[in-house]
Amino acid sequence: MGLEEKFQDLQSIYMELLNDVDFDKPSFRITMYFIIFNPVFWNIVARLEYHTHFLSRFTGSARSGCYTLAGSIFLLGLGRDVYFRRALNDQPKSALLDDDRIAVAGRFLAIIGQVLVATSMWKLRITGTYLGDYFGILMDEIVTDFPFNVSSNPMYQGSTLTFIGYTLMEGKAAGLLLSFMVYSMYYFALKFEEPFTAMIYAKRDEERANRKKKVT
Repeated sequence: MGLEEKFQDLQSIYMELLNDVDFDKPSFRITMYFIIFNPVFWNIVARLEYHTHFLSRFTGSARSGCYTLAGSIFLLGLGRDVYFRRALNDQPKSALLDDDRIAVAGRFLAIIGQVLVATSMWKLRITGTYLGDYFGILMDEIVTDFPFNVSSNPMYQGSTLTFIGYTLMEGKAAGLLLSFMVYSMYYFALKFEEPFTAMIYAKRDEERANRKKKVT
């Protein structure tokens, strides 16, 4: 089989999966809104907090502000997950995905995803997971053991794997499209978060070095 024929086969699979998606379902659209809105929301609020400390002042302390943001992010994520499941329930099964072997693979991916998410939260705790560094709550050292020794961003990657896994378990093509949106939004969120977080810690390290110079 030539390269052109392989490309045509992939294109036909893609089109068949796309034809299995009902874009008119309200639950599908609401899930899309959640997927797009959530990372935009927490990045904007965290940046505003870093520059103005508005949430820390409103709640009385940096830790209380971080917990408030954490609660908001958790509830938004819960809403996204609920509507993701509702969206898949409202979608037709895809003939290409309606296979017991695919469902088993999906269950395996979902378990891996949940392990990555749960262990990441266990290692980082609430403030490490929910942007505590934007509130000035910094970790003493970078976490390098599991799951960070197997994944650069276990929270985001684990969440994406969970969505894909649940999609394959349900055999719904719409879930693949929504999962790709989840991955894309996490990808773009990291483009904003990682350099900014690195700047926060670099500034902390510079301040520490300057204090040591003054002492000596």
